[in-house]
Amino acid sequence: MADGGFTKLPGGSVVVALTLPRPLGEGGVRVLVHAANRQRALTRLRNLGLRAVYLRGNTAPPTPDEVTAVLHHPDGLVWRTAPDRGGELWHPIAALLRPAAPAPS
Repeated sequence: MADGGFTKLPGGSVVVALTLPRPLGEGGVRVLVHAANRQRALTRLRNLGLRAVYLRGNTAPPTPDEVTAVLHHPDGLVWRTAPDRGGELWHPIAALLRPAAPAPS
C-alpha cells in the first residue's frame, strides 16, 4: 500500500501526495497531484498506467513546500525520489514513465 495523504486548498481543490515504489529501480518516488478532488487525483495517476494506486488515510500529507511545487507546475503532476536526497528538483511525470534509453553499442 502506498504511503500518502492529501491537503484541501482554500479554493476547494486538493493536493494528493503518494510515496510509491519506483517502477524501474530501487527506492521509491514521491508523487504529487493537484486535482479538483481526491478521486480525480487518483484517476489521473491510473490513466497514466499506475493502476494499483489507492489512498487510505492521511498518514503522509504533502508539506507546504510540496504543495507550492505542484501548484507552480503547469501539469499539476510532479515526482522526485523518496526519501528526498538533499535538494533534488521536482520532475514532470513524463520523466518517470518514459522507457529507459538503450545502452550505447
